[in-house]
Amino acid sequence: MQGRIIKGIAGFYYVYDVVESVIYECKAKGIFRKEKIKPLVGDLVEYEILDAEEKTGNIIRILPRKNELIRPAVANIDQALVVFAVKKPDPHFNLLDRFLVMMERQNIPAVICFNKIDLSSREEMERLRSIYAPAGYEIHFISTYEEAGLQEIHSLIQGKTTVLAGPSGVGKSSLTNFLQPEANMETGVVSEKIKRGKHTTRHSELFFVEENTYMMDTPGFSSMYIEDLKPEELKDCFPEFAPEEDGCRFLGCVHVGEKVCGVKEAVKAGTISRSRYENYLLLYQELKDKRRY
Repeated sequence: MQGRIIKGIAGFYYVYDVVESVIYECKAKGIFRKEKIKPLVGDLVEYEILDAEEKTGNIIRILPRKNELIRPAVANIDQALVVFAVKKPDPHFNLLDRFLVMMERQNIPAVICFNKIDLSSREEMERLRSIYAPAGYEIHFISTYEEAGLQEIHSLIQGKTTVLAGPSGVGKSSLTNFLQPEANMETGVVSEKIKRGKHTTRHSELFFVEENTYMMDTPGFSSMYIEDLKPEELKDCFPEFAPEEDGCRFLGCVHVGEKVCGVKEAVKAGTISRSRYENYLLLYQELKDKRRY
């Protein structure tokens, strides 16, 4: 039997069988522990049924992963929808850039979604666009309160597995409820099995939205995991830097202390956002300090 892990909690994995539209509570076979492989939410797996009535089983094989993230620990993602509010709370750009770096590192396309435009001005929206559009990111402005722009987001997720991420208080739950009204039914089934509240966000969870369409709601991310990145590799995770690197004197320029640097010139000229560049410097220093210890 084949299915997809939609939730993992305390050593139990909840496997959704698309054909049967049934969720099985499974444990992973000991061989995975021996080989130090941990099943992840989003994994496509083969499983055997232990009790058809109780809907229990064992995971016997994890199919090859397309990609995986460390924190949140999820696999087989097609795209990331990163949600921030325009106001209340104000966007935390360092956190947003950190998340985008993580996605670039994994070659996962990221779409930026700014919510609460009902609290914002057109000027503020244009300012946000001017920071991220030059980096090539697709940007959407929505209001879950006024239900503005939500159909565009629905079209965006069709036929894909999308990880939904963002800090707390930005309206992720409202967006989730709009995008997957029927998912509450699926969530209810899982909640009944694991005896937890419907909207716990302490664990990553995959929702079946419609045919070939899944959404993954993740715990609030406050510290993004980019520790496996070398400081000199960070520049490759800022896509707007590459076109300006012809102006750098040295091959392998990291755009920090070098005197002749195309990226620094582009920041001065306003082609690259100063906010993005400053966050690049902060992350670069952080990675450098980590390497030292």
